[in-house]
Amino acid sequence: MNNDIRVRFAPSPTGKVHIGNIRAAIYNWLFARHTGGRFLLRIEDTDLERSTPEAIAVLFDCMKWLGLDWDEEVFYQTKNVKRHLEAVDRLLASGHAYKVEKTSRDGKTGVVTMFRMPKEGVIEFDDIVKGHMAKKAEDIPDFAIVRSDGSPIFHIANVVDDIDQRVTHIIRGDDHVENTFKHICIFKALGAPVPKYGHLSMIVNQQGKPYSKRDGAAFVGEYREQGYLPEALFNYLLLLGWNPGDDREVLTREEMIELFELEKVHVTAAMFDPKKLAWMNGEYIKKIPLAQFVEEIKNRVSTLTSRVPEHDAAWWNYLAEQLQVRTKFLNDIPAAIRCFVSDDFPFDEKAVEKRLKKPGVKDILLDLIQRFGAVADWTAPALEAVVKGLSQGNGMGPWVHPIRVAVSGRGEGIGLFEMLQLLGKDKTLARLQRAADTLCG
Repeated sequence: MNNDIRVRFAPSPTGKVHIGNIRAAIYNWLFARHTGGRFLLRIEDTDLERSTPEAIAVLFDCMKWLGLDWDEEVFYQTKNVKRHLEAVDRLLASGHAYKVEKTSRDGKTGVVTMFRMPKEGVIEFDDIVKGHMAKKAEDIPDFAIVRSDGSPIFHIANVVDDIDQRVTHIIRGDDHVENTFKHICIFKALGAPVPKYGHLSMIVNQQGKPYSKRDGAAFVGEYREQGYLPEALFNYLLLLGWNPGDDREVLTREEMIELFELEKVHVTAAMFDPKKLAWMNGEYIKKIPLAQFVEEIKNRVSTLTSRVPEHDAAWWNYLAEQLQVRTKFLNDIPAAIRCFVSDDFPFDEKAVEKRLKKPGVKDILLDLIQRFGAVADWTAPALEAVVKGLSQGNGMGPWVHPIRVAVSGRGEGIGLFEMLQLLGKDKTLARLQRAADTLCG
């Protein structure tokens, strides 16, 4: 364990947290927890138009939702401007910076402070992820560190903040590699130790291009709204660029902390696979304690009806058991349970056309009403036995599919006979009769 290790997550809040940024936060957090170091949160809020209190609150909420706790008081970049400018004065005094008059795009002229890059030699560092990185100093032109209005630019603010926070390792996206060459020169010019760097490969879509909103949900808040569990999103983003070294994919937080090492982070870009994330979300939903999942169902009943139906605990537990193993997203629950809590549910037009409009289906439903009506033991096995007897080993599809659509309005859901057991005899027979009278061809 190394208590001297200090890493930071330094976002510029805009009101939406991109999955690429939060993956960097996850890697920093796990590295700190694995090594016994400190995970710091710095808000780079110098863009006052975008870094509003509301945007910062969204960032905090996303991090807390994912379980990314930080170890010290939040550091706000705007509160460190005096230190940024003091460092600039030192650079000017030592000859590492100079002032020059420049004309902006809008035609305004002002004095800008530039950092003077070395004109010879090689800037190099050993990247924890990418290996040895080097670039000729002469290939990097001088760059601005203070605007004409006197405000410090990202490069100087970022380095000074890292110095003041005593950051030892900087883990960020590889879109910052060019900045790193510049920042190393600033660290050295200020006489400060240079942190170790690890640059993470980008997240790409199926075509190998940077993953964006065009490819689907790209922000943490969107996944939360769609019914993803924070544990599933955390786990999946971790695997976009790292793996435990074996075939395990679903990991506990404790296992992640124990196994995570920066040296095992992949150099190649990580392809985002929405289907894999959906699968993983389903795996995490299966892990929810039954009592908690029952409450999740009941909470979502309120979106469908003003009153939660009165059933005993055994009924709710049975519904939860059947539903939980089939649920990929928590937002799927309302549609899946609507037929159990209300007689007012929509019918899928395509399912009705395919399953109920065929010749002979009405006769099948009317026959089933008679046969089900004679069943004394209203349980899934007994009901299944009735249909199996009718099918005579030739497959139960001609009966199962029409029944399902008739009683639920949908072509999919939990096991049909478990569904009928939950609905009860009277409700099942009534719905079969309604479908035969109004929906069959």
